[in-house]
Amino acid sequence: MSLSVVILAAGQGTRMKSSKPKVLHEVSGKPMLFHAIDAAQTLSDDITVVLYHQAERIEKEITDHYTDIHFHLQDAIEFPGTGGAMKGIVFEHERILILNGDMPLITTQSLQALVSGDADINMSVIEMENSSGYGRVIIDESNVKEIVEEKDCAPEQKMVKTVNAGIYAVKKELLDRYIPALSNANAQSEYYLTDIVKMAVDEGRIVHPVYVKEEEFKGVNSKLDLAEAEVIMQQRIKEKLMMAGVIMRLPETIYIDSRAIFEGECILENGVSIQGVSRIINSHIKTHSIVEDSILENSDIGPMARIRPESKIIDTHIGNFVEVKKSILTGVKAGHLSYIGDATIDEGSNIGAGVITCNYDGKAKYQTVIGKNVFVGSDTQLVAPVIIEDEVIIAAGSTINKNIARGELAISRAPLKRVAGFFDKFFGK
Repeated sequence: MSLSVVILAAGQGTRMKSSKPKVLHEVSGKPMLFHAIDAAQTLSDDITVVLYHQAERIEKEITDHYTDIHFHLQDAIEFPGTGGAMKGIVFEHERILILNGDMPLITTQSLQALVSGDADINMSVIEMENSSGYGRVIIDESNVKEIVEEKDCAPEQKMVKTVNAGIYAVKKELLDRYIPALSNANAQSEYYLTDIVKMAVDEGRIVHPVYVKEEEFKGVNSKLDLAEAEVIMQQRIKEKLMMAGVIMRLPETIYIDSRAIFEGECILENGVSIQGVSRIINSHIKTHSIVEDSILENSDIGPMARIRPESKIIDTHIGNFVEVKKSILTGVKAGHLSYIGDATIDEGSNIGAGVITCNYDGKAKYQTVIGKNVFVGSDTQLVAPVIIEDEVIIAAGSTINKNIARGELAISRAPLKRVAGFFDKFFGK
């Protein structure tokens, strides 16, 4: 499709009450601006993001994750407003889709409807039961005739339920003429993009209303809006996954990052949180467990387990209150109450209750390597760097700070001391 996309992301977003740029606040794991970019990339190879407030920070975030995105710095001092944001942009294609960076819920399907047809301007509109507080879109037969701000509405116009959703698809030749002609002769002294609708109507051009869902075109302007958008996005993610075969118990209690991938038959119990770019394959995640930026394959974890970033868990059982961080476990059992960090553990090995890999000395992290068919007894500390070869038994309560060779039994315990009659002496009996 011969289409260029402009995403307006220059605003300060003061209602967010945050030092973080509004468009970088996250919805289901991704900055809301990224959701708009993802939708745009399904339609166009020419995407321009308009920046002003904290422009360098936003541009860096984008370039860390995307390539071939163009940037345009708005001169918001001389040319404030949505119309001012468009001044000076060079468009590659003959049709321009104008999006807002604070609309994370927009879908490709709705954008396709907005760019279809041959109208001079396609304008997104929403039919609202209560349109109070919004500018009304006056439609005559099938075309837009006027946008009237509520304070300027006549009594009969206040009854209109159609409002502007803020997204437009415009022919390039119109923008090339209209944007330089915009005026800031208004109460706010801003250049309004909506003025191009009046220009088009005055020229007898076709401005076609495209009715869209309010949910998708919801702008996020506050922390309350952000929370509401999160609820909607989570519902979409979980519905799609359940239709694809993922079992969820009490799905309303589950959180799933928009970047997570599920394959095969997976079960998520209540309270589960899947964060980051996680990949879950044929696995069962039990109540109130967390998975962060990790891979689980043919495994079960929890309840109340935590898999921290850069872990790979294959054919493994992770029980309750077990934490795994940046480790590779293949065919392992770790039933309860253990910390496994910066470790590689091979098949057939068993990690007892209370086992800790002591991987940090206050300055650096070190590796623990455990071979096949190793039995690590309860309450053992493995002081890294350390290598435990295959078929080793480590007795409960041991502190292991040296490598253990294949087939050995390792015991590290202080001698047991017993003092007869001490209880009576201590309590004076």
